[in-house]
Amino acid sequence: MATINVYTEYTPNPATMKFLVNKLLINGSLDYPDREKAQESPFARELFKFNFVNGVFFASNFVTITKTEDAEWEDIEAILKDFVKGAVESELQVKEVPHDEEVTFEGTETEIKIQQILHDYVRPAVEQDGGAISYIAFEEGRVLVELRGSCSGCPSSMITLKAGIEGLLKRMVPEVEEVVAEAM
Repeated sequence: MATINVYTEYTPNPATMKFLVNKLLINGSLDYPDREKAQESPFARELFKFNFVNGVFFASNFVTITKTEDAEWEDIEAILKDFVKGAVESELQVKEVPHDEEVTFEGTETEIKIQQILHDYVRPAVEQDGGAISYIAFEEGRVLVELRGSCSGCPSSMITLKAGIEGLLKRMVPEVEEVVAEAM
């Protein structure tokens, strides 16, 4: 078995930290914003046993952990790093999911084009910062998306949304007039 390495990265959201591993954890992403929602994930359930863990988000080769306000990263980072390393080494399941899920887009030609752009261009960039974006709907020129992981509650997510994502979609899909994030 290959040695599992865990690297940490700060995210634009001071309450979240990204724990990257040298192994694919999941295809796609899963968000567990609270203890109750984490019941389907053995990995997230174990993380929530730490009283300073307030949210868990998985995507490809990382887990983004949101801490409670009273916890300091310098006090908990090493503990979480050790836990993530042990969990990955012991192959603790992120979730029981078939590994051959294929990405499919539905809707009008415009909706499919928007989803494709979000998937191909926006998703990888948002994942770099420990978050995820999901397409919800396109109505009357407005694209509705959901931001999760470190993007949820991040001070700079509105700038990313308006300057980055909205600008890109307006250039590539003339029908798009605005991009809005659904309130979490």
